[in-house]
Amino acid sequence: MGLPGAARRVLLALALLLAPAPTPAAERVIVALGDSLTAGLGVAADEAYPALLERRLRAAGLAYRVVNAGVSGDTSAGGLRRLDWVLRSRPEIVIVALGANDGLRGLPIAALRDNLTAIVTRLRADGVRVLLVGMRLPPNYGKAYASEFTEAFRDVARRTSSTYLPFLLEGVAGDPSLNQPDGIHPNASGQRAVAERVWASLEPLLRR
Repeated sequence: MGLPGAARRVLLALALLLAPAPTPAAERVIVALGDSLTAGLGVAADEAYPALLERRLRAAGLAYRVVNAGVSGDTSAGGLRRLDWVLRSRPEIVIVALGANDGLRGLPIAALRDNLTAIVTRLRADGVRVLLVGMRLPPNYGKAYASEFTEAFRDVARRTSSTYLPFLLEGVAGDPSLNQPDGIHPNASGQRAVAERVWASLEPLLRR
């Protein structure tokens, strides 16, 4: 025999009161894989562009955590070696901003191209969306080498069909007001400009 209507209503009310609160949606992860430009050398941790991106995401109500995987002095080969660690955080998106140190050290362009291709291919195989960020060299590295260096990033982006930001430091490089005294690393204002530039390419990759 069924319970009277009033008793059923009381039991339903108790069940609702005792039911566990719904858990929030799982926090999604973006990893910024790079060198000192990503690590934020010379500025506070919360002034580096990955931290600024996370702040913007949170302000937009998007539950993303941005992991700063920038290591000062790292090359594309070093980034490739760190991929297992990056993937342990189960990222949804990875910003690949490597290669500046390859160029500054005059390393072979073929190796840069192969390393970046391997990084992007491995990430994509794990279902990660990739934003590939290019770099440029100052003219004193020679026109031929500098041109081949720039083209390597475009070539990888084309081959892997990756979202591509041609130059991380567009509008920042060469501006003393946006750089530290070394003329290489952005200051806090420069990092804000970098964050704005990265955001424009990152936003279309987000799942809302």
